[in-house]
Amino acid sequence: MPKAATAQQAVKLTDIPNIGPSIAADLKGLGVHAPTDVGRMDPWHTYDALRGPMGQRHDPCVLDVLLAAHEFMNGGAAKPWWAFTAQRKAQWASRFKTAAKGLK
Repeated sequence: MPKAATAQQAVKLTDIPNIGPSIAADLKGLGVHAPTDVGRMDPWHTYDALRGPMGQRHDPCVLDVLLAAHEFMNGGAAKPWWAFTAQRKAQWASRFKTAAKGLK
């Protein structure tokens, strides 16, 4: 089945570009049931929350998928998840620097 071309066309989670059955199931386990929920979620918080049910951190590429889906559901263009890798790495480094400053 083809993916949605716009956020308005997304009816179920798997309509969102980059979201397949596995990620959709993970999101539903966290209470994210509809495409509109993806638009409201914080991708970083959602990624961190996945650690609880799974007992371990997911591959960072999962965060790229969440960032891509969130941007799409907020009006962004459909992009492959790997288009968000550089953004994630930059934000990750910034978050660690901020956290380290708080420890001083």
